[in-house]
Amino acid sequence: MPGKKILLLAGDFVEDYEVMVPFQALQMVGHEVHAVCPEKDAGDRCKTAVHDFRGDQTYLETRGHDFALNATFADVDPAEYDALVVPGGRAPEYLRGYDDVLDTVRHFFDEKKPVAAICHGPQILAAAGVLDGYEMTSYPAVQPEVERAGCTWVDEVTVDGNLVTGQAWPDHPEWLAAFLDVLGTEISHGPAAAAADD
Repeated sequence: MPGKKILLLAGDFVEDYEVMVPFQALQMVGHEVHAVCPEKDAGDRCKTAVHDFRGDQTYLETRGHDFALNATFADVDPAEYDALVVPGGRAPEYLRGYDDVLDTVRHFFDEKKPVAAICHGPQILAAAGVLDGYEMTSYPAVQPEVERAGCTWVDEVTVDGNLVTGQAWPDHPEWLAAFLDVLGTEISHGPAAAAADD
């Protein structure tokens, strides 16, 4: 089965793991991933933030890597993409202010294409007005916001139709596995792995 063409929304101070890990993992299994940011071009970089969970009432934030974009947001036609990834961090709080970002998100929901959102990423979905009737999760502090947007919030990685949601980067194994399933991705371990299992 050929790989899918996936759009990934980034911005300055996107959460480091939540942008880097899906970007690399989805390519690793054969998908084409275009990482974009409003007002930035392919080759530009977004600064990232690492959100760490150390038992405090909220996360601790430190400076992460510089994440290189590989496509230009202004050139994006959502109709050319099969799926969307919306990472968290601090970027969603201002990316939701771009009408073009909200229109892009609405396209994926209107067409029932797979969407994976994690942590604060659902802030963009709430602003786009696409969450009504969904069961989903997010970073717990975002729960009131997404519930006001019409969803039912649950405390675990959730798949509801085309939408796959997780709370934060510790959910990556389950969240990405669920997204790959919704994408219809089949992973073969090859003859060497099969022989090792015998």
